[in-house]
Amino acid sequence: MLLFGSQFPGLAPIHTVHGQLQGLKPSQLKQLQRLYHQRLPGDCLTTPEFAQRLAAISTDLAKPVCAYVNRRGQVIRVGVGTPRQTQIPPLELPRYGASRLSGIRCIATQLKTNPPGTSALTAMAIQRLDALATLTLTGSGFRRRGGGDVGYVKQAYLANLAPNTHEASWTVSPPLSLDALASRDFLAMVEELEAEFQREFVAQQVEGDRDRVLIVGMRTAELDAQQFEDRLAEVGRLVDTAGGIVLQTLQQSRSRPHPQTVVGSGKVDEIALTVQTLGANLVVFDRDLSPAQVRNLEKRIGVRVVDRTEVILDIFAQRAQSRAGKLQVELAQLEYNLPRLTGRGQAMSRLGGGIGTRGPGETQLETERRAIQRRISRLQQEVDRLQAHRSRLRQQRQHREVPSVAFVGYTNAGKSTLLNVLANAEIYTADQLFATLDPTTRRIAVTDENTSEVRQFVLTDTVGFIHELPPALIDAFRATLEEVTEADALLHVVDLSHPAWQSQIRSVMGILSDMPVTPGPILLVFNKIDAVDGEILDLAAEEYPQAAFVSATEGFGLATLRQRLLQLIDYAVVGTG
Repeated sequence: MLLFGSQFPGLAPIHTVHGQLQGLKPSQLKQLQRLYHQRLPGDCLTTPEFAQRLAAISTDLAKPVCAYVNRRGQVIRVGVGTPRQTQIPPLELPRYGASRLSGIRCIATQLKTNPPGTSALTAMAIQRLDALATLTLTGSGFRRRGGGDVGYVKQAYLANLAPNTHEASWTVSPPLSLDALASRDFLAMVEELEAEFQREFVAQQVEGDRDRVLIVGMRTAELDAQQFEDRLAEVGRLVDTAGGIVLQTLQQSRSRPHPQTVVGSGKVDEIALTVQTLGANLVVFDRDLSPAQVRNLEKRIGVRVVDRTEVILDIFAQRAQSRAGKLQVELAQLEYNLPRLTGRGQAMSRLGGGIGTRGPGETQLETERRAIQRRISRLQQEVDRLQAHRSRLRQQRQHREVPSVAFVGYTNAGKSTLLNVLANAEIYTADQLFATLDPTTRRIAVTDENTSEVRQFVLTDTVGFIHELPPALIDAFRATLEEVTEADALLHVVDLSHPAWQSQIRSVMGILSDMPVTPGPILLVFNKIDAVDGEILDLAAEEYPQAAFVSATEGFGLATLRQRLLQLIDYAVVGTG
């Protein structure tokens, strides 16, 4: 590939040969580099002369060789190895739509006489090549009368993609002679293919403003099958809440994550192929990724790769309405993104202007990192002020001797809906994850059935929890989570209709146990009982005999819950007194 062009007058361009170069002689490397000077006719896939020259070099090396050619007939990449070993990284390919090919064809030699294998065809699909021409070799040339080596190509195969939006699909020709391959009208073939892709794309086109997402899940030994399925389903809900469209989910089981790419090399190729086949523009992993893993995956897949935490942060950014909420979301995003900054090294350096100061100087990466750190410091100061403000409000409530109860629970358990019906409020609710971010406090009055006394206390709705709540969110939302630790008692709302309600209880209790201050007494409330059968109700009642059972939408069990709230507050006040 042309790495450096004519930016320095008088210097010849430098061409790089890619792939398996170990053991090659300087003369052999020069032969490979000279391929860059070849120019093919625009309407021909290859010429017999170019094919024989490529085959002769491959025979001399005893290795396969690949040449990548654009539609102007220019050789843009030369590699030693198979199409899989020499393929162009997706991020270096030309930008093209789902209805277009990349505008590049590969002419590859193959030591065996078989048709191209799945590995080569997969590489063709990942790169969306115009075509893959595979030349099988005779093993040696022969001398023609009058001189000249010929006869290095035994036969050829021509492969190209076939329009199919559901799975990788390609066609491979029967064996062809070199003359038959060279006589193909290449441009007409490509135009016909792209017209078919365009028709298929229009038929399958969906809303253009939504991300088309491929979810990747990796199961390790500590997760059983049901936990893994629940986890993948939750990631799908997160993507849907964030506004994406889940096209497909891929899974892999490994004893431990791969340090560079999380999943294995073969699975990365499968992901890249599926991305190209489905037209996905985003890959979401079901676990946290390191900055290096994200870079490695994006380089090999060719589209943006994010982890579960980044999806949650995106949802929080969409949901934040108050200034406090937006402040905390920005802080969480900056703390998450700070270690993930990437720069361009020397290309983004600032040079010094005097003796002893010339050199790479301060890179743009360092400048950006320092600016973000300053912004984080300012945001943390504002969060501290927010904490102080909330603390004063709580002190005023305590001074008035108004007991407080905080709602906690897994996201989408129905906390806001329950608060609305108990306090006759109008808090925003939706069947979405993290529909409520900002804590909302409402005062309610409840008549004690035993004494007929009207008693008042406040209910506070808090942000929903989730399995493995990202540390950046816990730190940024500490001002909000203090509502939990400072409340006199907690109402733990559980969605009993959710298949994973038991693991959700464990997740919430785990987060509460990690709080710096031990929360007050907790009343477990099973919500959405109208959507479950008697067997599940009996199981929940047997495991948690002290729990309350309600349906916030249907109004079941609310009167009993109000009386249980009074008992909970009495217990909390006596316990602290």
